[in-house]
Amino acid sequence: QVQLVESGGGLVQAGDSLTLSCAASGRTFNIVGWFRQAPGKEREFVAGLRWRYSGTKYGDFVKGRFTISQDNAKNTVYLQMDGLELEDTAVYYCAASSLPILTTIVRAYGYWGQGTQVTVSS
Repeated sequence: QVQLVESGGGLVQAGDSLTLSCAASGRTFNIVGWFRQAPGKEREFVAGLRWRYSGTKYGDFVKGRFTISQDNAKNTVYLQMDGLELEDTAVYYCAASSLPILTTIVRAYGYWGQGTQVTVSS
């Protein structure tokens, strides 16, 4: 059974940092991505990486504030978020795919976690 379990969300103040974790089990993937969805908005790509090879990609709005990384021994992907802004408030989802190309397209990811809420206050 494939599982992606996110953790690390919470309530923080603008300018603070937060690290999200995504623990994967059940199979191996080629790409893992973080997406987010704010109320009334479409789900958007935040960051992604290629599990077996080097290569990361970030959404344009990240502007160097976030870093995606992996721990192969723990089968876990992290999203380090620094300089959080009010606009970063959303539910953050971890997603995975067997596709060989690191893509930002939501429907390309077949496996999703349950999401973790990140709320940034002023």
